[in-house]
Amino acid sequence: MEEWSISEIQSKFNSGELTSRRLVELYLARIEAVDKGGPRVNAVIEVNPEAVQLADALDAERKNGKVRGPLHGVPVLIKDNIDTGDKMQTTAGSLALEGNHAAQDAGLVKKLRLAGALILGKTNLSEWANFRGKASSSGWSSRGGLTRNPYALDRTACGSSSGSGAAVAANLCAVAVGTETDGSIICPAQSNGLVGIKPTLGLISRSGIIPIAHSQDTAGPMARTVADAARLLGALAGPDPRDKATRSSGKRGQADYVQFLDPKGLKGARIGVARNLFGSDVRIAKITEESLEVMKQAGAILVDPADLKTKGKFSKTELEVLWFEFKEGLNAYLAGLGAGARVKSMADVIKFNDENKDRVLQYFGQEHLLAAQEKKDLKSKKYLAALEKNQRLTRDEGIDPVMKKHRLDALVVPSGGAAWMIDLVNGDQPGWDMESTSFAAVSGYPHITVPAGHIFGLPVGISFFGRAWQEPTLIKLAYGFEQATQVRKPPQFLPTAKLD
Repeated sequence: MEEWSISEIQSKFNSGELTSRRLVELYLARIEAVDKGGPRVNAVIEVNPEAVQLADALDAERKNGKVRGPLHGVPVLIKDNIDTGDKMQTTAGSLALEGNHAAQDAGLVKKLRLAGALILGKTNLSEWANFRGKASSSGWSSRGGLTRNPYALDRTACGSSSGSGAAVAANLCAVAVGTETDGSIICPAQSNGLVGIKPTLGLISRSGIIPIAHSQDTAGPMARTVADAARLLGALAGPDPRDKATRSSGKRGQADYVQFLDPKGLKGARIGVARNLFGSDVRIAKITEESLEVMKQAGAILVDPADLKTKGKFSKTELEVLWFEFKEGLNAYLAGLGAGARVKSMADVIKFNDENKDRVLQYFGQEHLLAAQEKKDLKSKKYLAALEKNQRLTRDEGIDPVMKKHRLDALVVPSGGAAWMIDLVNGDQPGWDMESTSFAAVSGYPHITVPAGHIFGLPVGISFFGRAWQEPTLIKLAYGFEQATQVRKPPQFLPTAKLD
């Protein structure tokens, strides 16, 4: 299958060359050939058993003149921490939740269905969205096993939205949905040669998503192009009465982000270069400098440097907040499960893991669960002080003053380094020291990554981030950069990276 974009798929639908049913059949066949057989990427944890019937229904609507929008009939994969009120499970990759069928769709799933998107299945992830143990291996879960990077199968797909990233890169779907607390959309997107958007907190509903931290959690699109990411973002965005954080989404968000796709989007833009977040990898530095030169040639005005002075000052308090909010949020989610659920609290999950350690804890432990379980409620002075510090250092003393001082449209940094080798013995061992995700993640501000180059054939990206609700600007800049570079290459499913 060619890597059809959403617009190409719709063109084929309109001409009668393709139907949603036929497209579903093609993707299902590819999942069998590439994900479950052949290179065994293992990105898809479960296929929707009703996918073909849903496709038939959407084809019938189209035949009768009803087309809901640009996603009508388009297969989408979503991360397995997102509820679907259907025959699929929602488990966050944990055997403790195996057999869990949600009572209703998550807020974003309702929006996808209203937009005519077809939920093709669920993607694997780092178990509990990579917040179970300290020596974890990204892309591994006790229920789903290990997801591999389609560019080099012995390399990480990064976490925790590893399955969503690998699935889109391997062309197992048109687009996918991931979730992020800190880096879990950006890292797998850039490591799999994709565009990923971590939106402003509150743009997309979190209702029905197994949580880590409500002050940072958000879902977001992952796609092979900026245009497809923009189309998916428009379908996902909007208010949801089940998530109070989305109250401003109706006024501040957009139903259509495609309108901001400007091939000359870099012209006249003021972009701050946050050099103190770059890290020390000279290969990344070379790609980044080449990317900055592209921006200048396209008419961007670079403010260099535009450093964020509070770097490294909130990492400990970020973790503190995550532990507090994880306990509160997960207990609330689990308490709402049906009577047949084997776990109804974080304490139950910890006990289940201990009792099934040969299947669950064989590679790494559950230190984050244990630390979170010891925390008090969210009225704790320690929690409130940590949350205030995090938001002050990333917003009021971080992103906001730098952008105001230099009149910036965005800040730019490398998204990360080349994917590291999978190591189930020692856990994740990133070979780079960039700090590209935490400012946007902790502040709740938007962040977009777009392919920028390769190291031994392994993709790396460039990131734009800025102030709250600035997705239109970031999409405009990312699209301008993408159109000026066109560096993305499809994966070849190599056993290992080509080092010659």
